[in-house]
Amino acid sequence: MNRNILILLLAAALALSACSAAAAPQPTPTPDPIIAQGQAVFNARCATCHALVPDTIIIGPSLYGVATRAETRVDGLSAEEYIMMSILRPGDYVVDGFNNVMITNFAKELTGEELDSLVAFLMTLK
Repeated sequence: MNRNILILLLAAALALSACSAAAAPQPTPTPDPIIAQGQAVFNARCATCHALVPDTIIIGPSLYGVATRAETRVDGLSAEEYIMMSILRPGDYVVDGFNNVMITNFAKELTGEELDSLVAFLMTLK
């Protein structure tokens, strides 16, 4: 085989292998619609008082990592139950160092679907 042809074939093989070695683009994850709805409820109803970043206090405690903390906050309650009850009866679960100033009528103002989606969103904050 002619040396020039061999060099061209080798160059083509290297070029093709370089193209196939490129990382495939990562697909953009489709957000869960319930969690997206919960985030919208949070942004509309909760974000004025609660931050989602650590060590940031607006009025109430930061909710960064709330799902992890909720697992052990009250004996006998799951994380979901604790978060739900903290929304519906906030005076029962006031975090040390904070005043009992959270709105108490969310049970009347939020639909069941909104409340469930808000809890689902907060459960993603680990």
